[in-house]
Amino acid sequence: MAEQSTPKTPSSKASTSKTTPSKTSPSKASPPDVSQEGASPKKAVSGSESARSEKGPPGEADSPESRQPSSRGAVSRRRLLGTAGATGLALGAAGGAAGYASAPSADRTALLNSVGADEVMFHGKHQPGITTALQARGHLVAFDLATGAGRREAAALLRRWSTTAQRLMAGEAAESGDTDVARDAGPSSLTITFGFGHSFFARTGLEKQRPIALDPLPDFSSDHLDKARSNGDLWVQIGANDSLVAFHALRAIQQDAGRAATVRWQMNGFNRSPGATTRPMTTRNLMGQIDGTRNPKPSEPDFDRRILVPDAGDPPWMAGGSYAVVRRIRMLLDDWEKLSVKDQEDVIGRRKSDGAALSGGTETTAMDLEKTGGDGKLVVPINAHARIARPDENGGAAMLRRPFSFHDGIDADGVPDAGLLFVCWQADPLRGFVPVQRKLDRGDALSTFVRHESSGLFAVPGGAAKGEYVGQKLLEG
Repeated sequence: MAEQSTPKTPSSKASTSKTTPSKTSPSKASPPDVSQEGASPKKAVSGSESARSEKGPPGEADSPESRQPSSRGAVSRRRLLGTAGATGLALGAAGGAAGYASAPSADRTALLNSVGADEVMFHGKHQPGITTALQARGHLVAFDLATGAGRREAAALLRRWSTTAQRLMAGEAAESGDTDVARDAGPSSLTITFGFGHSFFARTGLEKQRPIALDPLPDFSSDHLDKARSNGDLWVQIGANDSLVAFHALRAIQQDAGRAATVRWQMNGFNRSPGATTRPMTTRNLMGQIDGTRNPKPSEPDFDRRILVPDAGDPPWMAGGSYAVVRRIRMLLDDWEKLSVKDQEDVIGRRKSDGAALSGGTETTAMDLEKTGGDGKLVVPINAHARIARPDENGGAAMLRRPFSFHDGIDADGVPDAGLLFVCWQADPLRGFVPVQRKLDRGDALSTFVRHESSGLFAVPGGAAKGEYVGQKLLEG
């Protein structure tokens, strides 16, 4: 888990985002500047092409699951700038039930110039939540389509979800039935990402559009998988730098599912909060290790080739997308914490204090796999996790790791139910995740202290352009 790093969480002190004026409706928003959505703490901008409008599948307009855009004004959460003591909250005034309303406050604006003001754009070439910097709070949830629901209902659902995601990520209230949980908060780097599981294609009659890369993952000897908490027709990843903002999005997505889909499983995770350290740095996991150093970076020339499906990819609807492998990895913390720091470092192959390889240097110094100590033994043990997981030890296999930690209390045996919600991204899981996991399965020293308890593989299509919804090219193609 430690060798390939996660996107770093930016310090709130470095943020330069500013609160933007509220939008009266998504259709009136001016187009943002073109750029790849990404890992900057500044306000992200869209990389989408020009918007285009298309009709939904036949009969969608008559579907009870469909929703038309509301004609009422939607006021941004970011306009609720802490003025309750001065002007009060306009909850009952004419049209007050439509959403959030209050006069802007310069004082509150200043407060939101850090974590709360950071905004990631929904529309773009790629979906948000892939190269976005690690967020402090995350929810992973899988849905199964309801009995009798098919392609038409799935299209209506993805249209609803996309509308909700765009509004919430912009700091606005949900279109209908908003819970007010995030009323006082800015966007807080909220991202909502959607994917399709292997079973989705049979349920919607789209088997011929199912990618080969979505074939089920092979069995691994270290697996102890709970099938009830694995896979699913649809997958949603939610991340934010505020817990209430993340929960607000989770509830909105669940409510939007309506009668079209039901929750199959849900997992909740967390990371270090922005600004919690004196400088931006690679995060630590629940074993206390700096969790990763060699993550592919968007600035690298082969990043897109390894992580994102090319524009000429197969099938065409996956252009600009990626494949997410999701694993709930239980850490056997009681056993791990009995080890000395020296033994823990030998298991990982890196120093616990600063993440540097045992062969010396800093966190980013290249690992010397051949270096030996005075006793003639390899400084980095032959079964060290960091050695085995290296891309150059696996035919160049690489993946973008973007996990969350989890802690779900104490289990029946009295030990922590805690570990890592492992999420990794790659252009092809058969060339990314699978070769590395097979190698780890055969001799990773860390395998004694972890247990893979659930698994899922999801096709995550490219981002939606203005006027489109995620998955439209698949469901209407």
